[in-house]
Amino acid sequence: MAVIIGVEEALTNVQEALRDKGYEVKTIKNEQDVQGCDCCVVTGSEMNAMGINDTMTKAPVIDAKGMPAEDIVKEVASRM
Repeated sequence: MAVIIGVEEALTNVQEALRDKGYEVKTIKNEQDVQGCDCCVVTGSEMNAMGINDTMTKAPVIDAKGMPAEDIVKEVASRM
């Protein structure tokens, strides 16, 4: 079964980098979109606004603020 990574819709470069590494990427537009994700990548400003930081998911949540896409991919890999 594929690992599903939820990525905030503004992070298109991260979405592309994760797809290039073979991950299935699901765009996060609202708090319901995190359901079924094995890991979520969001900008720091959206973590609480979307409710992700408030146990909307038990999956790891990665704050992408200030991180290049390749570092985020490494962080995702380390948590899977």
